[in-house]
Amino acid sequence: MLIIAATCAGATACIFVVKDDSGGHHPDAFELGSPDSATSSVSADSSRFLEHVKRLASDEFGGRGPGSDGENSTVDYLVEQMKRIGLEPAGPNGSWTQDVPLVGFRGEPFASFFAGDRSVGVERPKDCVLISRHLVPEVDVLNEPIVFVGYGIVAPEFGWDDYKDVDVRGKTILMLVNDPPVSDPKDPSKLDDAVFGGRAMTYYGRWTYKYEIAAAKGAAAALIVHETQAAGYPFEVVRNSWSGENFELDAADKNTGRAKVEGWVTHEKAAELCRLGGADLATLEHAAVSRDFRPVTLACKATFKVKNTLRPVASRNVIGRLPGGDAARASEAIVYSAHWDHFGTDPHQTSGDNIYNGAVDNATGVAGVLEIARVLHDGPRPPRTCLFLFDTGEERGLLGSRWYVEHPLVPLEKTLCDINLDSMNVWGRTADIESIGYGATTLDETIVALAAEQGRVVRGDSEPEKGYAYRSDQFEFEKRGVPALYADGGSLFVGRDPGYGALKRADFIANHYHKPSDEVNPEWDLAGVVQDLNLLVDVGRRVAGAKEWPAWKSGSEFREIRAKMLQPAR
Repeated sequence: MLIIAATCAGATACIFVVKDDSGGHHPDAFELGSPDSATSSVSADSSRFLEHVKRLASDEFGGRGPGSDGENSTVDYLVEQMKRIGLEPAGPNGSWTQDVPLVGFRGEPFASFFAGDRSVGVERPKDCVLISRHLVPEVDVLNEPIVFVGYGIVAPEFGWDDYKDVDVRGKTILMLVNDPPVSDPKDPSKLDDAVFGGRAMTYYGRWTYKYEIAAAKGAAAALIVHETQAAGYPFEVVRNSWSGENFELDAADKNTGRAKVEGWVTHEKAAELCRLGGADLATLEHAAVSRDFRPVTLACKATFKVKNTLRPVASRNVIGRLPGGDAARASEAIVYSAHWDHFGTDPHQTSGDNIYNGAVDNATGVAGVLEIARVLHDGPRPPRTCLFLFDTGEERGLLGSRWYVEHPLVPLEKTLCDINLDSMNVWGRTADIESIGYGATTLDETIVALAAEQGRVVRGDSEPEKGYAYRSDQFEFEKRGVPALYADGGSLFVGRDPGYGALKRADFIANHYHKPSDEVNPEWDLAGVVQDLNLLVDVGRRVAGAKEWPAWKSGSEFREIRAKMLQPAR
């Protein structure tokens, strides 16, 4: 809980007294300075930022879908803007782009759940979304048993194995979203911080992990039971994200190592399916919140067939460079990243707005990186090189950033950190800023010190249960050992009630996230964008000029990866 008392004098400064038990970093009192209080001599410009967002989120760009005319328009615009700024091309052979070979696939799925002559009707995509990531024309799973595997997690460090010794090879598995909500034995009203991070989601709770372990266990089909509160978004987001054309990297094995069918099912339909199989979903859910849980084979079976329409997609990351001013350190780099892609146009929606313009997500992040590049170029030259990476396919599984870290244009052992921008605060100035994954790296100390110069405090993720740490491009850098900073907008809005930020965030997730209504809003207040961009400029300058590199803190799962990477290089 964060308690604020404010005394204001004039229009540009307020004294805040803050009491915080949320784990954030703060002074006892601070002054919130004017918007130009950042340490950089050149400031971010809200009008330039807004013009970028308007262009990128315009209908002309068609929702910026990979492999579409909207991709061509987006790439051309980004290259044009980086040339205007004065950056250099950072792609292979002097180009502005890095080819990312994708395969677009659009499935026609069929599903049947049955027990003898009884069956459960499935209306897609209303109550079930199914795809096959096998990059082949057709897959099928015929008359296979359905096994409920709890949360579908194998986590030895927590003494947790939802699969036990049960063989699920060739079967359909049904599993719950997120981590198990294990109660604190000392206070049952709270979650146990020692098991799966308590309130904070671990990677075990992320849907990508659940499909990965399902494949490792040999399951033929893997279904996740959706719940809005646990997932962090309504089922409509799943439908919008998965029901059209999807994308994968063009893998040599055509993804045949994955389960044949992956999908989501609404909680209501999952409960109906369990009843068909002679079980009660609520009872199964209760049993699953225990290390003693064992998989339950339902008295019903499933059949799936998916026909895929496949097409090769030559997508692109777009990359510019500001060379470092110190010849001895110019071969080392920091990366600013933002994904340019969104969901394109829905061809099945014949009436109303069918363009996913993606204004907040993520035209704001792209515009932010362009503004950061301009400010860094026009101000003092950082000693180390700055790369500006606009990557593709984030909405489809962090594909462009995954390709980049597998084919880096500056070796990862010479990459100090990634600073990622995804969905910026467009609702005004804040007294705080959130750092997703706070506590993992020494970048914490850098952003805390520089935020204090703005008169602001840094807090950890206010919604750690939603797994934002695993949902944007910085995670691909982190998995390869590169420290990263993903600064989300603050929630304590100056001049607003304390709950204003939470209401704005909840409204966006419920009504605009991954929907055609994510468009430029004339009610936006971009003073908070200017705050955040100036802060991230200063973070980049500080890191680019510092003697010590950002490092992982003790207890991070990525610390040893980085240590092994840097051992021969430094």
